[in-house]
Amino acid sequence: MKTVLCYGDSNTWGSIPGSETGRYGPDVRWPRVMAAQLGSGFDVYEAGLGGRTTVFDRLPRPFRSGRDLIVPAMETCAPLDVVVILLGTNDVSLPYLSVADIARGAGELVSIVRSGWEFGPEVDRAPTPLLVAPHIVGTLTPEDEMLSPGAVRRSRELGPALHALSTALSCDFLDLASVVEPSPRDPWHWEPDGHLAAARAIGEAVRRMLSGGA
Repeated sequence: MKTVLCYGDSNTWGSIPGSETGRYGPDVRWPRVMAAQLGSGFDVYEAGLGGRTTVFDRLPRPFRSGRDLIVPAMETCAPLDVVVILLGTNDVSLPYLSVADIARGAGELVSIVRSGWEFGPEVDRAPTPLLVAPHIVGTLTPEDEMLSPGAVRRSRELGPALHALSTALSCDFLDLASVVEPSPRDPWHWEPDGHLAAARAIGEAVRRMLSGGA
């Protein structure tokens, strides 16, 4: 049995576009769709949280830094083969962060996944990270533009920056920019077809990683 942890933000959690609290069912959310596509030889865990960034606090909301909970999530699901890191959309919404800042944050999470902390006596290796660049943020409303100026530009620049980071770190990488379109109802979140597209692309990447493919 191969095990995969999907560590992400509200798109991994399954937020319905345009809704404050609505969540897609498991038949729509990309981690569960991916699990169904991968089949019985895979166990897929969901760890999505709305507002989560790579490693930056979002006061006054606690526990939104991805650094806070990644190790507990990994230890809860251990032993793991792959950890999918799909973060950055909330980071680009914060105008005081540069793309370089966000890439450094993603690199820190990659290092944590690889760090080989103690899972337990029966586990002798750390999982392999898959760094995934999120979709390009859609057209902002005037309110969003006021709160998150430059978010669209930063989201366009983030994929290439994460690709360069993954090359430097010899880390598996996938860019969703050409795979997933933002919802027309909400520039930050995905419609069901976006979840399906993400599930297919990430699932294919996971299969290649675990089969030893390039």
